[in-house]
Amino acid sequence: MTSREIRQKFLKFFEKRGHKIVSSSSLVPKDDPSVLLTTAGMQQFKPYYMGNKDPIKDFGTKRTTSIQKSFRTPDIDEVGDESHLTFFEMLGNFSFGDYFKEDAIKWGWEFITEELKISPERCHVSVFAGDPSTSSGQAVPEDKESKKIWKSLGLADDKIKKAGRKDNFWGPTGSEGPCGPTSEIYVDGLEIWNLVFNEYYCHADKTLEPLKQNGIDTGMGFERLAMVSQSAPTVFETDLFLPLVQIIPHKEILNETKAVRIIADHIRGATFLIADGVLPSNVERGYILRRILRRAIRYGKVLKLDKNFLIPLSQKVIEMYKEFYPELSVKREDILTVIEKEEEKFSKTLENGLKELGKILVAKADKIISGKEAFYLYESYGFPMELTREIATEKRFAIDETGWEIAFKEHQEISRAGAEKKFGGHGIAEITNHKSQITNSDAGKITRLHTATHLLHQALHDILGQEAEVRQMGSDINAERTRFDFTFPRKLFSEEINKIEEVVNKKIKLDLPVFNKKMNKEDAIRLGARAFFKEKYPDEVNVYSIGDPDPSKAYSKELCGGPHVDSTGEIGYFKIIKEESSSAGVRRIRAIIE
Repeated sequence: MTSREIRQKFLKFFEKRGHKIVSSSSLVPKDDPSVLLTTAGMQQFKPYYMGNKDPIKDFGTKRTTSIQKSFRTPDIDEVGDESHLTFFEMLGNFSFGDYFKEDAIKWGWEFITEELKISPERCHVSVFAGDPSTSSGQAVPEDKESKKIWKSLGLADDKIKKAGRKDNFWGPTGSEGPCGPTSEIYVDGLEIWNLVFNEYYCHADKTLEPLKQNGIDTGMGFERLAMVSQSAPTVFETDLFLPLVQIIPHKEILNETKAVRIIADHIRGATFLIADGVLPSNVERGYILRRILRRAIRYGKVLKLDKNFLIPLSQKVIEMYKEFYPELSVKREDILTVIEKEEEKFSKTLENGLKELGKILVAKADKIISGKEAFYLYESYGFPMELTREIATEKRFAIDETGWEIAFKEHQEISRAGAEKKFGGHGIAEITNHKSQITNSDAGKITRLHTATHLLHQALHDILGQEAEVRQMGSDINAERTRFDFTFPRKLFSEEINKIEEVVNKKIKLDLPVFNKKMNKEDAIRLGARAFFKEKYPDEVNVYSIGDPDPSKAYSKELCGGPHVDSTGEIGYFKIIKEESSSAGVRRIRAIIE
């Protein structure tokens, strides 16, 4: 059975049972600061489980089904074996206060054994054994109901395994959210489908509160299902991967299979990340993208592949998946441009970095790479720590991890000190009173430009945010101008630059008041406040809001140390003097006030 047939069967099966087919959400979660990337099908439905949104109003039913793009980072280093992946698809059916365990279990069994024709003899299931202790949080009782339902379907006791909290209790995604006991379906000993019975809301302190309405959240790994349905020995021999694997040139060398699998997985994941607006950087999602691209490039060198070998592979991914994810075709040029630039950028330093690492290894009788040496490779040659660690492990070397952390933190402190000296601690410094009197002429100009930069940041989101994710990558403010770096995949049109200027100057002309409020960091982000260097902020932060003291109603709201003007009318006329490329996928605007 082809993967295309499996997709159609799954969606039609649940559509016939009253489920609304919902498109996959982006890999970049919307309005959910608790996670970097979408890792499960239920994430876009969180508000419905919590009762904050009405599924009847949005879907016309309390039942939905989807095939969700997902990306998980903990197993990146494991990719290369038979089953671990970064990007994957999750088939799921969901209920928000409608059906519960009995229907979820019966439909799951029916789809596996009748629709896919998988013999019951190949299957077994698991149920939650309960957790009387509080070592993992609040105690939860055994799920006796699920076992009873499975037995009613004809499964013998030896086909129903019990497992504890680690294996059969799911959630939440992020620090808090819906969660509950699970029942899992296995085929040939491989977990295929996880049926989650959302009964609780897990708070950040791990206490559980019963949900106002029970929910069903199921997730079935598409690649694993294809492997079982197609009798493939690994996911890389299914039709979800084989057309891609077959065009990766390779020779008979040691670790060839591992290298091919890593390249195939990583280029697939990178293609989907870029399509959803992620761009290479050294922080957060951008770092994940950069890490997998550079890991793929490094393994391309292991296979002695030609320069720019990733481009035709990404083109193949787009061709394979465009029917189900049309955004890949829409973003095709952006995807290929970002990959090409990142490959060119890293390829220039990879060879020299490998030579330098080779010198380090030769000189080490104790087989330990110092933290400073590892950080030097990162700073000078762009080697992510994970790449240095992987190569070291292959050569049976160790790394002084503590020393690397110290070197990295020292570098951060030097960079932070330089930034505060250079532009008044923009985004970092703690300023208690935003109405501090500015007597120095240059300081006054910097303050006005600082507030103008906040308006610019929001205007960029207003004008460009529909096309791609706009994210601050850096800023530099002095008495002469502001310089602002942000993610965007192309050069701005003159009409867009004019519109951005127009929006900023309109807000200046309105003479909007500027407010400063101390808040809990997570509350601020939940209200939409933008943050740069989020990880450097304390739990209590300053939020500067322009236009309204309530951040949720303000035109612009950012976590910031200040200082700022009292109202936008003090700024003057805002003018963009240059727009240019800063690096791959990052644009730079220079602006002045008159």
